[in-house]
Amino acid sequence: MTKILHTEAAPAAIGPYVQGVDLGNMVLTSGQIPVNPATGEVSSDIAEQAMQSLENVKAVVEASGLSVSDIAKMTVFVKDLNDFATVNEVYGNFFDKHQVKHYPARSCVEVARLPKDVGIEIEAIAVRK
Repeated sequence: MTKILHTEAAPAAIGPYVQGVDLGNMVLTSGQIPVNPATGEVSSDIAEQAMQSLENVKAVVEASGLSVSDIAKMTVFVKDLNDFATVNEVYGNFFDKHQVKHYPARSCVEVARLPKDVGIEIEAIAVRK
């Protein structure tokens, strides 16, 4: 049974999609852009954007009852691959802060444009063990 995930701790969908779906043994998040859900603001700093996107993913995953340590795969979309080192540092620090046993599998790709002209978007797959 599919359960639609919604949390006020992540930005609302800006189109015809949901924040995430819980399939029972697996949770899929939609891509999370770096919109602060409390203010609607987006930082111009790519490190802050990366952290906000990760926090938004975390909020959707937690809405399913899972945690950061249950994330098995992430896809990171960046507007400028020159930001890779900065994003990588923020990404590593995020998972280290949450004391995960291992980092999730990940893809990172450069894209021409993202919604609201942000610099990053991140989606995740989490698994219920």
